[in-house]
Amino acid sequence: MASEGGATGYIVHHLTPLSVGEGFWTLHLDTLFFSAVLGGLFIWFFKSVADRVTSGVPGLAQNFVEMIVEFVDTQVKDTFHGRSELIAPLALTIFCWVFLWNSMDMLPVDLLPMIGSLMGMEFMRVVPSTDLNGTFALSLSVFFLIFFYSIKVKGIFGFIKEMTCTPFGPWLMPFNLMLKVVEELAKPISLALRLFGNLYAGELVFILIALLPPALQPLLGFPWAIFHILVITLQAFIFMVLTIVYLSLAHEDH
Repeated sequence: MASEGGATGYIVHHLTPLSVGEGFWTLHLDTLFFSAVLGGLFIWFFKSVADRVTSGVPGLAQNFVEMIVEFVDTQVKDTFHGRSELIAPLALTIFCWVFLWNSMDMLPVDLLPMIGSLMGMEFMRVVPSTDLNGTFALSLSVFFLIFFYSIKVKGIFGFIKEMTCTPFGPWLMPFNLMLKVVEELAKPISLALRLFGNLYAGELVFILIALLPPALQPLLGFPWAIFHILVITLQAFIFMVLTIVYLSLAHEDH
């Protein structure tokens, strides 16, 4: 497929989503499909392990799941200082889901787009993290939870007071409000852009490697794939930790 349309056409083909609709109502079908499949895979795997859990000698799957759950639980206990039964499951879901999103980057860049073309699909972008709509949707869900818990813990008047009276006191309310609005808006924007930027760049490197002569592709592709394993794990971890930190700040009522 690398020869079809030249290098520019090849890159554009792999980074263009399969979409329907126009304007605001445009839906990226590939992002929605792969997100749903990967989310279902996460739920199925963890539930199947939970159904077969044993107090005796655990199997490899149980060891793996327990290791991830313990890892996430440790991060929540070290970072989150409020009381909520939602935070640990939310952190686990975000970490595993984003990791699965990112892991799609490890598939051969031509594999799924070629299958899609055989099925009559003109475009197919297989890594949901390379779609800014996907990363922003996930970060906005965290953003709404921040506001929900801020109002729930502090009360509506406490929330308004925090937005208008910090950090410089009630005499500078307009300036305080401007700073707080910028601060709150920066949270979902930074979450979305950090994940999108790193994975988009990683996918672009894989595509550029696929454009090289076949003899050079394994020579450069394998080291980059090894390094990229660290990237996809680190980005999932950062998204999870920042979510915990932001929700911890929302639970502070002093």
